[in-house]
Amino acid sequence: MDDLSASYPAHGASDSFAALRGITLRVNPGEVLGVLGESGSGKSTLARVLSGSGGSAGSTDVRPEIIGGEATVLGLRLRGISRRKLARLTLEVGMLAQDAGQTLPATLNVGELVAEPVLERDARYQPAALSALVATMVDAVRLPLTVLTKYPYELSSGQRQRVALARSLVLGPALLIADEPLAGVDVTVRDAVVDLIGELQRERAFAAVVIRLRPRRAPTGGRPDRRDAPGCSRRPRHDRRGLCRPVASLRRRPGGGTHQGRTP
Repeated sequence: MDDLSASYPAHGASDSFAALRGITLRVNPGEVLGVLGESGSGKSTLARVLSGSGGSAGSTDVRPEIIGGEATVLGLRLRGISRRKLARLTLEVGMLAQDAGQTLPATLNVGELVAEPVLERDARYQPAALSALVATMVDAVRLPLTVLTKYPYELSSGQRQRVALARSLVLGPALLIADEPLAGVDVTVRDAVVDLIGELQRERAFAAVVIRLRPRRAPTGGRPDRRDAPGCSRRPRHDRRGLCRPVASLRRRPGGGTHQGRTP
């Protein structure tokens, strides 16, 4: 991204507004970039722009539009991208959306959930090969194969998030966009999910952008409250794992929009 700005067009009773302004960042192949941002700073907009997902299928969400600067992902220029190239982009970019584990379709079991991204692109995918691929992915996210026939409501929050992670990686993407991957996950298993993402990234050598909520600063002007921000905010722990370095920072601007702040 080079001086990228994005906005949401006017819709209904809402006027257009800028969500991102002047964002510049680079992620090299195999690198993990951690992005911290305050609530409302445009973190999810950044994820949607990078992944090319905008609004999901059947969603009434308004898609963010690039209005300034440039964004190139895996050699594809996002501004004015064609449908054909967008389909290629979404094949190569895995998106782990915010609350992904909490919004899994309740009518599909785990095996069907992990297979769904493959079948959406090739409905005639060979069944035996698909079954093997699904089993491999479920094993890769450290779940027993007995969960294949279970439904989301039968799983813990940590297990659901692992299923969502398997879905985002089943096509073997070169880039993973993880938007607050610990949202909705029990505190007791958050570190395990973070470890898992790091292990899979090293094993599969994909690049990743991991987006996290920046903890609010204390009203007294003291140090940030880190109790509710496991993961990228705990620098010593993640420096040891090699995950979430370097860190980019998104900060809110008065009057709307965000910019990239000073790297912590």
